[in-house]
Amino acid sequence: MTTTTDHVRLYDGDADGLVSADQADRVTLLPGDAGGFAASERIRVMWGQDMLRDMLDGRYRAVICGVNDTDNSHGIIAQLVNLVHASQWTEATVTGYAKVFQESTTRLQSASDQEPYVLKYDLDSVLILGLLRPKGRDHFTLDDLRRGFSTISKMLKDRTDRRPIASVSFLGARSNRLVDANGEEPSFETVLRTMYQSGYRGDVYPAPSLWGRGDVGVFPTYPYPEGLARMREGSS
Repeated sequence: MTTTTDHVRLYDGDADGLVSADQADRVTLLPGDAGGFAASERIRVMWGQDMLRDMLDGRYRAVICGVNDTDNSHGIIAQLVNLVHASQWTEATVTGYAKVFQESTTRLQSASDQEPYVLKYDLDSVLILGLLRPKGRDHFTLDDLRRGFSTISKMLKDRTDRRPIASVSFLGARSNRLVDANGEEPSFETVLRTMYQSGYRGDVYPAPSLWGRGDVGVFPTYPYPEGLARMREGSS
């Protein structure tokens, strides 16, 4: 006896007919390349998942996000330090540490050295790797992201105690915006490509604003299937 997916119910009772697919916040998930990559050679995209809740549930040992030396009250780093009760960090001390570090390195570095440093905040249950926004700017650039994730990839090499790890997408941020060469937010694909080419192979949480793009199919992993490139080139 064979069973097709057309006959497999998602919910108990009559809920399949009650849960509408036309709700406002939704994505259209497309299948990725099954078995197309070796182990640890992809970025997993956590569509529809609550990053903060997953951190508090202990699903990750480390998280990557932005941090600056002026105001982090609107960033996920502030939410984490406020909710992880075992941590002695607060939003004020997170910002203060970034400020002290920023000032000390500014005195030592040359004018051409604008390396985006990575600060470590140990909350006991989770390690925050904070990509420090360069001094004097209200945003990150794609080059900052590339150089920062190259450093983070080195920090993760052979460190199983820092895995599994997840990162914010740096899109839709209020405290630490990410902009491209035109001063606009890059595409999510550009962000994933930059992280991947810099050696990152963890999870990435899309900006919640992207959850409402049900009109465009999304993939659960990066690199995307080769068929997407062929479609862009006009191939069938």
